[in-house]
Amino acid sequence: MKARLPQGYGRQDPGAMMRQVQKLQEDMRAKQAELEATEYTGTASGGLVSVTMTGKHAVTAVAIKPEAVDPDDIEMLEDLVAAAVNSAVAAVDKDAEEQMGALTGGMNIPGLG
Repeated sequence: MKARLPQGYGRQDPGAMMRQVQKLQEDMRAKQAELEATEYTGTASGGLVSVTMTGKHAVTAVAIKPEAVDPDDIEMLEDLVAAAVNSAVAAVDKDAEEQMGALTGGMNIPGLG
């Protein structure tokens, strides 16, 4: 004998589910645009070199303090610039992960992580 459940019991309205998915997509697009417009700064060696980039990973500024420049050790300056860029990229990625994670409630959505 099959038990009869009240109509709709245990099932979500497909229309309501689609509206939730569409709202999540809109919220994610808005958050992505906000993140892309945000500027992040990464530094190296206590601020001797700093790099500013957008959330789209486009470098907008590089600042190098004079004391970081040693003509006899250009390799160190190159390393500092690379470290500052990596620091800025890490800041962008961390913020995007945190903000999108808050939006999706920890759901594992392909292409976002």
